[in-house]
Amino acid sequence: MSRVRFLNAAYGYPSFRITVGNSRFANRLRYASVTGHGRVRAGYQTVTVAGPNGYVYLQKSMPFPVNGRTTIAVINTAGGMDLLQVTDSCCPPSNRYASFRVGNLAYNSGPIDVLMSDGRVVYGDLRFKEVAAFKRIVPGTYQFFYADTNLAPMPAQMGIEPLDPAWLGVYPPQETFGSLLLNVAGGEIYTIYLLQNGEGRNNIQNLILVDR
Repeated sequence: MSRVRFLNAAYGYPSFRITVGNSRFANRLRYASVTGHGRVRAGYQTVTVAGPNGYVYLQKSMPFPVNGRTTIAVINTAGGMDLLQVTDSCCPPSNRYASFRVGNLAYNSGPIDVLMSDGRVVYGDLRFKEVAAFKRIVPGTYQFFYADTNLAPMPAQMGIEPLDPAWLGVYPPQETFGSLLLNVAGGEIYTIYLLQNGEGRNNIQNLILVDR
């Protein structure tokens, strides 16, 4: 068996009915919402994305790995929509730490830097359809900002530590087009998906998913 959840990141469409093979998986999956992980038969199966009236927007054969745990996002494309499969496999963090990553599913965005107000760039140049690798993060309160900068990102293997409290609420000198205030608890796995939130360039919103 395989475990999968579906995320509706296709801006401008009604809610979706999702079918895997011949089994209905989700009935009304609204924009910027996600199902829980459900069990499906492992192997290649056809995923059907339809509207509430039964109109089929997309059918695509997708792999469902044995004992795998994935997210399949319905995303915008120049010609309509597509499916993007993301692995949710992560080494379980200890209670002293958590895991954190950011994925860019905003079709209207350019490359996005994820930074903190003290100048640390957690991820650099996250492009549409790119999901960053997990980083270890120390529990605490964080404020992240989204911008387009020329700053170098921190080393890939470096974990994330909290800001000095004096930095909370302070905006970085770069022009930003979104932010995230996040209270991180030990032992949890955080995935932040950036979704489109309007027609304008870099008009985005956060979707916060927490797994254990």
